[in-house]
Amino acid sequence: MCCGSRMFWFNKSDPRGVFSDIRSETHELCDGRALHIRPDVVADFRRMPFVNNQFPVVVFDPPHLARAGEKSWMRKKYGVLDKNTWRDDIRAGFSEAFRVLRPHGVLIFKWNETHIPIGQILPLTDHHPVIWQRTGKGDRTHWVVFVKGEHHV
Repeated sequence: MCCGSRMFWFNKSDPRGVFSDIRSETHELCDGRALHIRPDVVADFRRMPFVNNQFPVVVFDPPHLARAGEKSWMRKKYGVLDKNTWRDDIRAGFSEAFRVLRPHGVLIFKWNETHIPIGQILPLTDHHPVIWQRTGKGDRTHWVVFVKGEHHV
């Protein structure tokens, strides 16, 4: 979900993955490099075109910026949240992630709190993480791991 340019993927063409994003586009970044956003499936993370309980692992890496210039490289690279609906959008994304996740499956959620603290994000799901790790400059990027439990099936 929200694969973007597949930046953190070890193998950006891993056949085990189904890469999904709402956009399919190419941009030139400020340093002249090409940024390719080419999902296998073009889909909105709030309404995924997959059946219930389909995947053993889901990676949810939604846009984390609340504001970015219309032509900024940050918007091109990471996308941007709607300032009026971001809470409902992220809540719907969590719901979809758990819907398409198999029982006992693993959800890996990535969040950077450049604009919105993780403390405002995690309450948008009633599932509780099993692992939470901060990384990056100033520990602003969070990797949160959930396991779909019996009571959520």
